[in-house]
Amino acid sequence: MTLVAGIDSSTQSCKVVVCEADTGAVVREGRAPHPPGTAVDPLEWRAAFERACSEAGGLDDVAAISVGAQQHGMVCLDAGGDVVRDALLWNDTRSATAAVDLVVEAGGAAVWADAVGVVPLAAVTVAKARWLADHEPGNADRTAALCLPHDWLTWTMRTDRDLDRLITDRSDASGTGYFDASTNTYRHELLELALRRPSPLLPRVAGPAERVGETSSGALLGPGAGDNAAGALALGVREGDVVVSIGTSGVVCAVSSTPARDADGYVAGFADATGRHLPLVCTLNGARVLDATATMLGVDHAELTRLALSAPPGSEGLVLIPYLEGERTPNRPGATGALHGLRLGTATPAHLARAAFEGLLCSLADGIDHIRVQGTEVRRVLLVGGGARSRAVCELAPAVLGVPVDVPEPGEYVARGAARQAAWVLRGGDEPPAWESGATRRYEADPTPHVRERYAEVRDLTDGSDIALESRSVG
Repeated sequence: MTLVAGIDSSTQSCKVVVCEADTGAVVREGRAPHPPGTAVDPLEWRAAFERACSEAGGLDDVAAISVGAQQHGMVCLDAGGDVVRDALLWNDTRSATAAVDLVVEAGGAAVWADAVGVVPLAAVTVAKARWLADHEPGNADRTAALCLPHDWLTWTMRTDRDLDRLITDRSDASGTGYFDASTNTYRHELLELALRRPSPLLPRVAGPAERVGETSSGALLGPGAGDNAAGALALGVREGDVVVSIGTSGVVCAVSSTPARDADGYVAGFADATGRHLPLVCTLNGARVLDATATMLGVDHAELTRLALSAPPGSEGLVLIPYLEGERTPNRPGATGALHGLRLGTATPAHLARAAFEGLLCSLADGIDHIRVQGTEVRRVLLVGGGARSRAVCELAPAVLGVPVDVPEPGEYVARGAARQAAWVLRGGDEPPAWESGATRRYEADPTPHVRERYAEVRDLTDGSDIALESRSVG
């Protein structure tokens, strides 16, 4: 039996899955937490990876390995390959003003959309580079190479670790703000604009199934992928499929043969892990909206679900705007969450619980609308992530989204997608190997358009005035 391994180095933890190369069956797995915060020493990722590998029984018997990881994080290395400073993660919003400055200095959002398919926001790597240049110029000067979390973790597994051996892939590079996935080229001038200095060394962009190195145990290394691209690869997403992922963030994405060019900045023109494109909308606020609501009500998630399903659709006008950590889509990093429609009759735990689920789903439904505007066909919705384990999310999603929702069985899809890429690297060919797919449960419900209409009435009342680049919302 030939084994491959997939790594998911996410915001919160590192997951390792070891799979059969031919079928994708999971043989064993392990997990280890990452430290909290929006700036993390990358050495913590390596330590978590080693603990997760140990829990998974080690990787000495695997033939190939690939890494999927959180996108956008900025890892700065000096000339000797040492980490210059803690990596700024995607959810670090200190670069919000830097993002606005870059949009203005380049001549507007349309310039960025045309150049790289991504308009800078606080999450995007190029904005973090500008923040570094302005606030830590000494660290910017020390930065000899700039890479992403999955690039760095893959590099640490290599037997040869010169800086010029840094490798990335199209999917992760497409989220930097200085790589054009339609031409597969870096736009060094945009990074130089951000850093106010010459571009440091950037990782070479490898092909989807390219062998990029070996580990000390002789396992082949795959190019890796951004987390959303790896998840789509695991799910076997095809054109017409829209994936809605509810994890730390909320994500809506779809596979497309054409790149997205959204001058409004809602849809990022990312690439997938197969050579195609992955138009994507990301929100800062995902399942933690439900965590916070449960904490506020003093209940566990089972009781939160019971309360939500006991309230009427629309919570009789009570709306929760879920911008608890600011927001990325729409671009309101300084915004806060808000409740609208609070009256004596709606001031109940059940109404608030329902409003939390519906507010989160309405935010994601807006994302689907933005994807449609870019010309992406929506034939079905696949619901994944930790939030998809919630019965209330699954039962309310088709009503709010207005379409049937398929929910695959729970699994570590980012890690499994990385493992599927590793099998592709091992076996070769033009397409990834066909792996067995698990059971999928379909949820259907009568649409409740009044829920989204009420949400749209109050969504833009949330204050985001501290950001100069206003965003409009579909709906």
